[in-house]
Amino acid sequence: MSRPKIARKSTNIDMTAMCDVAFLLLSFFILTTKFKPSEAVPVTTPNSVSAKIAPEKNVILITLNKDGKVFFSVGDSKEDKEKKETILRSLNGSKNIGLSESDIQALVKAPFIGVSLGQLPQQAKMNPDQMNATLPGIPVQDTTNNQMVDWMHAVTEAYAGSKPNILLKGDNVAKYPAFKNIIAAFKKNDLLKFQMVTNPESVPTGTDLWKANQKGEKQVD
Repeated sequence: MSRPKIARKSTNIDMTAMCDVAFLLLSFFILTTKFKPSEAVPVTTPNSVSAKIAPEKNVILITLNKDGKVFFSVGDSKEDKEKKETILRSLNGSKNIGLSESDIQALVKAPFIGVSLGQLPQQAKMNPDQMNATLPGIPVQDTTNNQMVDWMHAVTEAYAGSKPNILLKGDNVAKYPAFKNIIAAFKKNDLLKFQMVTNPESVPTGTDLWKANQKGEKQVD
């Protein structure tokens, strides 16, 4: 007696649920992606090869643009903002700048400091959108007018007992005298260790810096 034949049916997989999951994941990554904000002070950093990435806490960033203007800023963490407030209060007291409480809070929220000490009250009243590379910068002309010395002195007081991560971000075509005067301000306050922010080039695959580069971060030397 022959075996009964079983009719063969084609396999049918319902992909509706899979498509829903795929679009949900795509929507999640689009909504949670943090894009790199545009720089208020555009700087073209020199290229170098390094395996280090820039620190994220206790950051003091000194920016030198192509026109030789110098700007002071701190990291984005809550602790960094608190240190910036301490620095501003120290300068306000020692230099008799005349900053009000509202001025200090406005400067704490500012993306960077880009004026002389005497002009800080004016910058405090500016809209953050107006704070860009058109500001005159912190004076660092020579030894008699190098206000970066005062800023670094306030930094050492604010970070007494701890160690700030000082980053120097200079444009590739910035003039050497301004760079030299910034370094002189560091030395005068016994801040003998700092890091240069550079543009990563030929970073070994798989290193921490290589992974950071995939997210658009900068390297330090």
